[in-house]
Amino acid sequence: MSVTNSIISAFYSKRLRAIDRFRRQPWDVQFEQFRLLVSYGAGTEYFRRYGFGEFDSVEEFQQRIPVVGYDELQHEIERVRAGEENILWPGKVRWFAKSSGTTGDRSKYIPITRESLEQCHFRGGRDVMAVFAYQNPDSKAFAGKALTLGGSHRLDTMGAGAQSGDLSAILIRNAPRWVSMVREPSMEVALIPDFEQKVEAICRRCSRQRITSFAGVPSWNLVLMNRMLEYAGADNLLEVWTDLSLFIHGGVSFAPYREQYKRLIPSSRMKYMETYNASEGFFALQDNLSTPDMLLMLDYGIFYEFLPLKDLHEPARAVTLADVEMGVNYAMIISTNGGLWRYMIGDTVEFTSLSPYKIRITGRTKSYINAFGEEIIIDNAERAVAAASAATGARVRDYTAAPVFMEGRSKGGHEWFVEFETPPSDVMLFAEVLDKTLQEVNSDYAAKRFKNTTLMAPQLVVARQGAFYRWMQEREKLGGQNKVPRLANDRRYLDELLKINTL
Repeated sequence: MSVTNSIISAFYSKRLRAIDRFRRQPWDVQFEQFRLLVSYGAGTEYFRRYGFGEFDSVEEFQQRIPVVGYDELQHEIERVRAGEENILWPGKVRWFAKSSGTTGDRSKYIPITRESLEQCHFRGGRDVMAVFAYQNPDSKAFAGKALTLGGSHRLDTMGAGAQSGDLSAILIRNAPRWVSMVREPSMEVALIPDFEQKVEAICRRCSRQRITSFAGVPSWNLVLMNRMLEYAGADNLLEVWTDLSLFIHGGVSFAPYREQYKRLIPSSRMKYMETYNASEGFFALQDNLSTPDMLLMLDYGIFYEFLPLKDLHEPARAVTLADVEMGVNYAMIISTNGGLWRYMIGDTVEFTSLSPYKIRITGRTKSYINAFGEEIIIDNAERAVAAASAATGARVRDYTAAPVFMEGRSKGGHEWFVEFETPPSDVMLFAEVLDKTLQEVNSDYAAKRFKNTTLMAPQLVVARQGAFYRWMQEREKLGGQNKVPRLANDRRYLDELLKINTL
């Protein structure tokens, strides 16, 4: 074990035991979190409105407190932003994470309380270090500095002393001083609002630093890393950072980007660790790098519920961890120490293990194609794109898909807009394997495709280089947690991209 990892493991030994406890006693830990959360919530206006008290049960909580999304909670959040106290959480909230998610065009403001900072977001970051160091004792990942590519928004001061910005900017502003000693870039560079200017500043500052790990969204980091190669005149990142050995990633599926990163970092020492960290909370981390699922973190001040996606419009069917099943696609509902109560975050997950509880992200509740009853979700799309890439030697940079609606006697279908890092050897074969794999992983799609009954074969449009980047740039959504919408049930995004592709 390296000296650095020995120190980290020793320092976090107590924490590792706590993680082991919720692996073995998940419901005990979750019930403790529930009791702690409602003790805070009991004094809020929100709880009084629904007649819920500190000593009521989980069952009463589910009966009285409604399942909500941002739209239903927006009025209360606006009051909290205006400086009102004890609305959703005791006292005044001073920080709000500005997030538009994947498909939303308007900003959401997620409350970030002192408790959610310390007990959730920062604890999650520390646990990543502790778990990785324990599992990979010989890694040099923490021997140098960590490069983090955060969001591109300024911290905007609002009324009543509250501030808003990307979650990454809030974490940087509130991080302990010692963090600045082990991370790059500096706060001044990290908070540059213009994404392209920030990338250039990072290249100037960090090309000669000893960077041993980096973290962020795979798509935006790929932009940074390719620019770093150009700046440094290098063929791969190991020529810039010799000991680079860990990428902590999240936000989008890593599958379409894995081969591109292997090309950028040709080293068997390089490790990739997925985390599930959103503005609303830090939920899971990959505690075993040999499997793609993530350990659900149960003591971060979050109480979890799960609603089968097939019952999305029947919130009374939501269940706690005690009643989840493997192989079911669930919409995740959270109650948090940020003052979100029975909040449907918009992500869908599937349990891969119940002892301990492990999950994989399968998509979004609002990001799918179901124009003809085919119910294509992001997990289906990711598998199909991966299979088509493998069959044709392609590397996909970005993609999106939308319906082709029926007109007159014509049948419906799907149109896929794909930008390649490496083009497929045969574009028609790519489309055929995409279609075939979708039929294999989704029986509803297969039924609609059978003998072209309802759906015709998918149409594939090869995007010009940089099309997605230009589209995100036009929408002022470069960097941070902004993501390309993979699937949509209408053609708005696809038509915008097709227009940009012709310019």
